[in-house]
Amino acid sequence: MISVQRLKRQFDTLRGISASSTGINRLAFSDKDWEGRSYIASLMEEAGLSVRSDAFGNVIGHFGGRDETLPPILFGSHGDSVPEGGNYDGIVGILGAIETVRSMKEDGFIPDHPLEVVLFMCEESSRFSVATLGSRAMRGALSASDLLRLHDHEGSSLYAVLKQRGLDPEQIESARYDKKIKAFLELHIEQGKVLEHKGKQIGIVTGIAAPSRLICKIHGSADHSGATPMNLRRDGLCAAAEVILAVEKAAKAKENPPVVATVGIAEVTPCVMNVIPGEVRLGIDIRSIDSAAREDAETSIRSAIESITKKRGIAYALEPISKEAPAVMDPALVSLLANTAKEEGFATIHMPSGAGHDSMHWADYAPTGMLFIPCRDGISHNPAEHAKLEDIVAGVRTLEKAVRTLSQKAYALS
Repeated sequence: MISVQRLKRQFDTLRGISASSTGINRLAFSDKDWEGRSYIASLMEEAGLSVRSDAFGNVIGHFGGRDETLPPILFGSHGDSVPEGGNYDGIVGILGAIETVRSMKEDGFIPDHPLEVVLFMCEESSRFSVATLGSRAMRGALSASDLLRLHDHEGSSLYAVLKQRGLDPEQIESARYDKKIKAFLELHIEQGKVLEHKGKQIGIVTGIAAPSRLICKIHGSADHSGATPMNLRRDGLCAAAEVILAVEKAAKAKENPPVVATVGIAEVTPCVMNVIPGEVRLGIDIRSIDSAAREDAETSIRSAIESITKKRGIAYALEPISKEAPAVMDPALVSLLANTAKEEGFATIHMPSGAGHDSMHWADYAPTGMLFIPCRDGISHNPAEHAKLEDIVAGVRTLEKAVRTLSQKAYALS
């Protein structure tokens, strides 16, 4: 049986590890993230899982099945947070997965298929500007050259950061998870307002929108703000302002299927009152569950940047950071999760995910499914992020029952 008290205690413990006056701070591979990782690994061991880690630091807990030759069922989520974030993003999924196994063990339930609970490292893009790096490593989509190419805001390469944590980045290819699996599942907070608005307790995810990310560097001229006439200026920030509005316009033009686009980074050099801004670095994030619609929006944005900078006589450079394929959840798993939630008495809705998740990297490898629970006011990546304990328990109960069903050798996804 799922223990409400145990879950509450674990959420409180993780909050105590990483909370500050400004929110939860478990930036990937930071001291607080590493402390949280150690605590979660200890919970896996308490639940009866045998624990191992890979070259990227992902933690995998194995729970034996009656037949170890059968493909395992994977489920879990991430433990890192954005700076000044909340204590539920990712944590609901990994604590829920551990509680699922612990409940089975206490009930004396032995699955036919082995189970593997995964704590993914570095899901958030906050440190290295690329998301879901732990899943990428496990899917063989992260190379040694990527580790050297990706840097944090302090200039440290991902390679160096892994080294500092006692990991072995030179063996990153060994992190690839190449066993056949029966299914992949993830429980997560919605990070939006749909469930709360609709009065539903469980969201059955049908697909995950994927981001295309660009860094736009605008090379203006940093001249004296008082001595340079308006007609002789090459103001990088004014050009950037037009680009930002062009990004918004391009996304708004795509309504069916919808596209969202955001400029989430705007760094100005020099950033002083009496100097015309010269260099500006913009981080552009474009998302849709439809690849063609996203490509159209990106083409419009690229064209707008070319036009704006040409008109102003300013040079620019565009650097693609990442481009992911939208993921479609397995129809049979969608049906199983929906039926399971209804059998448990929970109100459900089918919905897409606008945010990216670790699940998106497994959908082309094995049947993949995802569950959402509401978060208060749709707030996430924020200290005010909150999920009701009763909703967390509803999500975990649905996850557990679905895993029990999937773990039976006689149950086939079709």
